[in-house]
Amino acid sequence: MGLIHCDSYIRRGDFARLHQRVRDCAGRKYGGSQSDVAQISYAVDLASIWYWKEVLCLQRSAATACLLKRHGVPAQMVVGAQQIPFKAHAWVEVDGRVVNDKPYTPEMYAVLDRC
Repeated sequence: MGLIHCDSYIRRGDFARLHQRVRDCAGRKYGGSQSDVAQISYAVDLASIWYWKEVLCLQRSAATACLLKRHGVPAQMVVGAQQIPFKAHAWVEVDGRVVNDKPYTPEMYAVLDRC
């Protein structure tokens, strides 16, 4: 369901609302475990495979960050860009560690926003 909600914001071009949704995701009071991080990341990857259209990094990262936050994990969705050639990318970090992409992703992009 998270992929569908995020897709609806992206289809409408309502990136500000998507950003607000990720930022304001309410979570449990206690911290989630490393196994929660691995299971949720795997579940979103699996859902992305079965989604009826291509899931882009922003949609996947927003859904992952919200699910992690709801399970008490201090996740942040990070949006970055590189200048030449221009590319933008989104990923999720927990305690400064990339959890839904390659570990060297932050080295390739200048961070524009964290939520």
